Amino acid sequence: MKKNKPGTAVAKQYKLLRNSAPLAFMLSSHHNKRSPLLYFDESTGTNRALRYARNQKSPFEDEQDGNAIMEPIVFEDGFLNVERGNQVLQQFLYYHPQNGNVFEEVNHAKDAAQDLEVEEIILDAQILAKELDLNTLLRLSRVLFGSQADKRSTAELRRDMLVYSRNNPGEFIDMLNDPSLEIYDDVSQFFGSNLLSCKNKRRDVYFNLPTNKTKMLTVPFGEEPEDIVASYMQTDDGIETYKLLNRILKGESKKPSKKKPKKEEE
Repeated sequence: MKKNKPGTAVAKQYKLLRNSAPLAFMLSSHHNKRSPLLYFDESTGTNRALRYARNQKSPFEDEQDGNAIMEPIVFEDGFLNVERGNQVLQQFLYYHPQNGNVFEEVNHAKDAAQDLEVEEIILDAQILAKELDLNTLLRLSRVLFGSQADKRSTAELRRDMLVYSRNNPGEFIDMLNDPSLEIYDDVSQFFGSNLLSCKNKRRDVYFNLPTNKTKMLTVPFGEEPEDIVASYMQTDDGIETYKLLNRILKGESKKPSKKKPKKEEE
């Protein structure tokens, strides 16, 4: 992460780079074996020890006298405010090896730009979700919500998709642009139509056809069966299986349903 070099004397604020900062966090303030604080000086090719002492003019030990008075550096509620008159602390924080990893200088312009970027992604995702055609809406819904998607009205699916796109804008846009979306949709329907089934706590995927009850594959630990099956069906070995199941699925979908179809709500 790029650091802001010390410049004009102005008050600065620093923040911890954590999701939940502690009430008080003490930063290492001087070099020692337990907590080495070294800055590599390219001009001399040497590592220089850092030490914060407010009564000194430099953050480097080799430029300080023997009367260094050290003070603790404490972040309260995740933030540290340094007044413009304490330039040695600002310099010390700039050279600190944990700058950019544990803490960083607050940059309101940069933060605003990042917030704007996030809001624009959310807006883009919401617009795409609102303008989905019915076929894409159904396809994406089956991938995201499983077989339950076929039991919901169009209005419910559009509502759920808007909520999902707002909460997961990046993932939503990636899925919408994924060329494998159709395959993932078909795989979701294979499971929903019981053409495929999972056994052994979702570790094994089996065919569930009238003439074929054999195991298709084993799901690696930590993976989802739908994802592994979709990946398999995009391989040379799995493409014929995909075509076969697709023909069966489409053939069954053409059969007249005994149930009264659910009225769509636009």
